[in-house]
Amino acid sequence: MRVSWITEEKSRSVVEYGKVPGKYSAAASGEESTSYHYFFYTSGEIHHVKIGPLEPSTTYYYRCGGGGTEFSFRTPPSAFPVEFAVAGDLGQTEWTESTLAHVGGSDYDMFLLPGDLSYADMQQPLWDSFGRLVEPLASARPWMVTQGNHEIEMFPIIYPQGFKAYNARWLMPYQESNSQSNLYYSFDIAGAHILMLGSYTDFDADSDQYAWLLADLAAVNRSKTPWVFALIHAPWYNTNAAHKGEGESMRIAMENILYKARVDVIFAGHVHAYERFTRVYDNKADQCGPVHITIGDGGNREGLAMTFESPSRSISMYREPSFGHGRLRVLNDTHAHWSWHRNNETNSVTADEIWLESLSSYTHCNHDVTSPNDEL
Repeated sequence: MRVSWITEEKSRSVVEYGKVPGKYSAAASGEESTSYHYFFYTSGEIHHVKIGPLEPSTTYYYRCGGGGTEFSFRTPPSAFPVEFAVAGDLGQTEWTESTLAHVGGSDYDMFLLPGDLSYADMQQPLWDSFGRLVEPLASARPWMVTQGNHEIEMFPIIYPQGFKAYNARWLMPYQESNSQSNLYYSFDIAGAHILMLGSYTDFDADSDQYAWLLADLAAVNRSKTPWVFALIHAPWYNTNAAHKGEGESMRIAMENILYKARVDVIFAGHVHAYERFTRVYDNKADQCGPVHITIGDGGNREGLAMTFESPSRSISMYREPSFGHGRLRVLNDTHAHWSWHRNNETNSVTADEIWLESLSSYTHCNHDVTSPNDEL
């Protein structure tokens, strides 16, 4: 686990931790803290410390910097079942607070966020307020995120590369997954392999991300990780008028790779509504393709995307312009349950749900699976 925090002044990058409140039997140090400048803004001191090895399904108590507030978190399980909370496009509104309250109201093992975190949009203090807003949840369970368009924060000549605040604050395990960029990476949890892909960095056939994705999927052992999920920001399938077609170039570049690898579900954000598609490939229903789910309904300040195509496409199974979050509970090697919960309902009320079977268990999809390195 990597623990990240920010202090006003330079202090020790150390995390003390243990299994008993107030008793820290272990400690780990990180590299010296860093800070960044963005126009007239200077961040606090940003600390990243990796701790472990840790036992699975275990609560640890910890404090940062050698003192201060004690936090606690629970490590994910090493085997099924495992449960993910999923929500994109969070922002910092009353709807965001409602989403986080709903997420925290039921137990889960990991939070997945397909882009658009703080909506700072160059106003750097909003990154700080976002950190304070999510700290109660992000200090207690691992938060795994990928970038959205609101993380770019590019400014010609001065900040031409973008992602300065995002990369400094939200350090993901890209090096551990042999990626060259914090904008895309992968990791394993229990029996699932999860791809966190970058919609706003190069993804065409001669890009580093494309080469990394081929190598990453080639190393996946479906007998050990029978489920494969992917997160992107701009959806590849979308019947909403908002952001129509913005994910198409990435779909053309990478859909074939994920289809051949038998990725089970692809989660996207960007569109501020909920939509679930059937298993699909190349714009047609395909029983061996991934289920596409748009979940960009976390609570952003731009409001909901209210306008859907009429009539709906046959591959779109459920769609609704409401704020909410999703739950993916992977029960075993073959079955998982997906549910979506509106903010204006209690967590016990499910607005949409579906049972999923892993494509690795589909015999009719396995016999013709080729390496993602192969060409069609």
